[in-house]
Amino acid sequence: MVDPNITGRSRPNPIECFDKGHFKRAKEFFEPAGYTVGLLTGSLRAAAKRKLYSKIRDGEVQVVVGTHAMIQDAVEFDKLGLAVIDEQHRFGVLQRAALKRLGKNPDVLVMTATPIPRSLAMTVYGDLDISIIDELPPGRTPVKTVVVGEDKRKGVYKGIERELKLGRQAYVVYPLVEESEKLDLKAASEMYEELRDKVFPRYRVGLLHGRMKADEKENIMKAFAAGEINVLVSTTVIEVGVDVPNASIMVIEHAERFGLSQLHQLRGRVGRGAEQSYCVLLTGDKKTAIAKERLGIMEETNDGFKIAEKDLELRGEGEILGTRQSGIRIFKLANIVRDIEILIDARAEAERLLSRERNSKETRSLIERVRSDAKYRLAGIG
Repeated sequence: MVDPNITGRSRPNPIECFDKGHFKRAKEFFEPAGYTVGLLTGSLRAAAKRKLYSKIRDGEVQVVVGTHAMIQDAVEFDKLGLAVIDEQHRFGVLQRAALKRLGKNPDVLVMTATPIPRSLAMTVYGDLDISIIDELPPGRTPVKTVVVGEDKRKGVYKGIERELKLGRQAYVVYPLVEESEKLDLKAASEMYEELRDKVFPRYRVGLLHGRMKADEKENIMKAFAAGEINVLVSTTVIEVGVDVPNASIMVIEHAERFGLSQLHQLRGRVGRGAEQSYCVLLTGDKKTAIAKERLGIMEETNDGFKIAEKDLELRGEGEILGTRQSGIRIFKLANIVRDIEILIDARAEAERLLSRERNSKETRSLIERVRSDAKYRLAGIG
């Protein structure tokens, strides 16, 4: 199982302590059945890595939990049968392809709460089967989401304080670590000091960002999970892997700067307990029409597939036979959102034709041509 410790995008790396959480749960599940579980991350010392590489290659470790460190030339599996990619939207197409090549045609399961447009498009006419979990875990209440402007900031702070007085906790998320002269964005490090000293002086405020050392990050998250920090000021490093049921409100600063997938993932950090939770999308005065549409769908629904459909409509489905994951319209006439029913019928007809004619010389030649083309093979990467 691979967690997205790094992607091709320029965003902070998630925290390796979260991968250790997956590792701990995997050990609890598999080791009583007699299987050995290993943890492979970029922070392992060279000697420890070599030892783990050897055990993976010899089949002494049957389950490996890791980060992008798994997608390295030095990693060889004895007999890889199943690859699970968590938070699939944070991996590039070529990274997912590299993981698949670690075995001889292994089964691949990709998981995400917000399917990227490319993968959503592939479910319509590609070779990707899909299963949907469309219910919340027992005991959870759907998160209420609101979009507010800068003029409502004081009211937002009062809302946070109301939750804190009830004994709950809060996230405040910023897109940058330090102030940038080029972008008029509030930054985590500067706003942390303001929130700590002026806005919530009676509460414990913590700071978390991707430039901190791994042990610092882990200590901050442990303190927040234990209730020792009331308000966690953070960048997007909390996007995945954080489970603090007592956190009931999240404020996302400059929400118009975030993509739909990222907003939905961030929102998933609250609403993990039985109490009503809230996500406040705080925006600047300058919003494009597309940004308004993105924020509007976040207010309307918590359904990851509806959000992905809107993302698909706004950004495009990407290259089915390539690596770009959005922005390319491959049909001259059809629209994958508007013409979804026709496209599904067309895919079914193509499958029937291949089923009937699969053994013909012409069909076999076409199949071999597709399989041998490097670019066409990317269509099989979820």
